[in-house]
Amino acid sequence: MNKRLTLALIVAAVLRPGFTAEQDGRLLDRIVAVVENDVITQSELNQRIHVIERQYAGSATELPPPIQLERQVLERMVIESLQLQMAKARGIRVDDLTLNQTMQDLAARNHMSLPQFHDRLAAEGIDYASFREQVRNELIMSALRNRVVGSQVQVTDEEIDDLLAQQASSANSGVQYHLRHILIALPEGASPEQIQAALKRAKEVRKRALAGANFAKLAVNESDDQNALEGGDFGWRTAAEMPTLFARDVATMQDGDISGIIRSPSGFHIIQMVGRRGGPRAMVEQTHARHILIQPNELVSEEEARQRLETIRSRIDAGAHFGALAKANSDDKASAVDGGDLGWVSPGEMMPDFEQVMNSLEAGQISEPFRTQFGWHIVQVLDRRQHDSTQELQRDRAAETIRQRKFEEDTELWLRRLRDESYVEYRLEPNGETEANHQG
Repeated sequence: MNKRLTLALIVAAVLRPGFTAEQDGRLLDRIVAVVENDVITQSELNQRIHVIERQYAGSATELPPPIQLERQVLERMVIESLQLQMAKARGIRVDDLTLNQTMQDLAARNHMSLPQFHDRLAAEGIDYASFREQVRNELIMSALRNRVVGSQVQVTDEEIDDLLAQQASSANSGVQYHLRHILIALPEGASPEQIQAALKRAKEVRKRALAGANFAKLAVNESDDQNALEGGDFGWRTAAEMPTLFARDVATMQDGDISGIIRSPSGFHIIQMVGRRGGPRAMVEQTHARHILIQPNELVSEEEARQRLETIRSRIDAGAHFGALAKANSDDKASAVDGGDLGWVSPGEMMPDFEQVMNSLEAGQISEPFRTQFGWHIVQVLDRRQHDSTQELQRDRAAETIRQRKFEEDTELWLRRLRDESYVEYRLEPNGETEANHQG
């Protein structure tokens, strides 16, 4: 028997569609979806809907009707369940230490202490323990996507060069765009009839948007994308940070414009230009430094390494040449041949503990011996300067934006393939009828 159907068939044999259990006259719960070897219960679905309703309370964006909201939230939970089951099978875990640090970061981003964050969630009717576990699940799913999809994403020098050339030739290369997005999805291997039906729906949605309907509300009610409940908000992105199929349209769009219908393997897309803004050049303070490294080993103890640097530093203070002593003594062979010279260093290029000591020095000053993971150092700051790092940063950002673009596109396709190939059975009861999904 197909292993992934085992739980579903057992459940189906025992439970009637829409089954609810009672004990001593008390309603316990009922299953609303079977997802491979997992189930989603009505109470879990209700809790997730409650959180979303609290988030949108007082918002100008209206949620879709209850039945539609229930279906959207359940579909999101199905996709999450499939990812969490795959992550568990692959041994992906998030320990409590990592989770605790993430919770503290969330609280800090909301300008609160962790106890204040806890109290705020309680005041909004959100159970802290459940919220905490949902954050753990988000971290697990992110790690899974990075392992399955991110590890396959490759960015070539040619792609970086092409993107930089495209940006350099654009008068709006420093402009960021704020977009909203609606996706009318297509299943993988869609039939001509399914394609025509989706295109017809996309045209109707676009017609409503052009007639003045609130685009964010349309996204909440109509979009099949993962960020539908956020009003399809893409946030602020440069043209390079957008999916390629959008980047061609945004250059000619004005604030408030609605795009034409854009086709991709995932379905039909409609975007709205919310706004645009420019960006400054990147000036950083660089440090010209040199150092001497002594590494402890079987023959040189930690204390001996530190004392050797104390002696070397005393000789430099007495007039010996730093570069000559670095060539003769430093265990960093790459820089020793240049007298310990590290060249001009930008923020973030060195290890944090090394950079912290280096940044504390004045030009010409030599540090006391200090320890890093590589061994014991002394470092001398030779000079500092303001440097326009726009070109270097643009190249780094180009590589990252290409990677992120590919990652998002590949993740969307992977999630849809995962969903299409999995066993999912819905047990919601719209109008008294039970809905069953296909078996992948």
